[in-house]
Amino acid sequence: MQVYNELNYNPDLSLCLGFFDGVHQGHKVVIKNAVNLAKHNGIKSAVVTFKNHPLCYFQNRTPCYIVSPEERLRLIEEQGVDYAYVLEFDENIADALAYDYLKDILVKNFKPQFITTGFNHYFGANKQGDVNFLRNHQEEFGYKYYEIPPISFNNTLISSSKIRQLIMSGDVDLMPNLLGGYFKIAGRVITGDRIGRTLSFPTANIKFPSDIIKPEKGVYAVCAQIDGKTYNAMANFGKRPTVNGTKLLLEVHVLDFDGNLYDKIINISFVKKIRNEVKFSSLSELKSQLLKDEIEVRHFFCELNRK
Repeated sequence: MQVYNELNYNPDLSLCLGFFDGVHQGHKVVIKNAVNLAKHNGIKSAVVTFKNHPLCYFQNRTPCYIVSPEERLRLIEEQGVDYAYVLEFDENIADALAYDYLKDILVKNFKPQFITTGFNHYFGANKQGDVNFLRNHQEEFGYKYYEIPPISFNNTLISSSKIRQLIMSGDVDLMPNLLGGYFKIAGRVITGDRIGRTLSFPTANIKFPSDIIKPEKGVYAVCAQIDGKTYNAMANFGKRPTVNGTKLLLEVHVLDFDGNLYDKIINISFVKKIRNEVKFSSLSELKSQLLKDEIEVRHFFCELNRK
């Protein structure tokens, strides 16, 4: 997939429009429609998206994404897209009328044969552009428009907003059915205070990425990918109240692993929440609970592998 950070003349495309945070199962249907139209008509497909979510511009928000920008592009590429246009959402785009955005950006640069969006796609100043707007201008600009209806799982609408809500409430075990995989982060192992070692639970301390949505504080069964190999692990995400911690930290105890992880980039997939974060009265009480947590995590992965 060729990635561009600015517009260029690239005509006769099958376009797909959206931000696609998480590239969830609903997004994949949208993107695949554009890709399939391109393949069936002997043309190329392209996603037109933005570096930062428009809400970051309009509401001056700090990004809290489901996946990193790099992971978002990797997942988009997995769907078979030929080109990704990752544009800066600036005042020129924010202030553009829907008609001008369609005519002067999409049609002028891409002369699209097809445009695909989700059912809730909006664009242009004050959200003037929507699915009906795109449908109503097909004949004028010579493209065919496809609207992808809502995609649900077990009567739950699959959306980035719903996925963020579930992650923040600790319901990470629902992610495979909504995201198509587990919620995961990548982080560098940093130096800790080595309290875990004194409890016979050495941990890899990872600074959680600042631009990724934070899961609910607690203990999780996770998978740790280290140097291309995946290990079962247990992790605590929180402030470590038992030792009077003040900063959010992800501590990962990799099961059946013996090696130095310091300064490595490791990938952590959150598989299931085990319990909430608790302040214990002593380190010995904490150690006792960690032993119980390990038994529960090992049992969980054993049952998971049987399915």
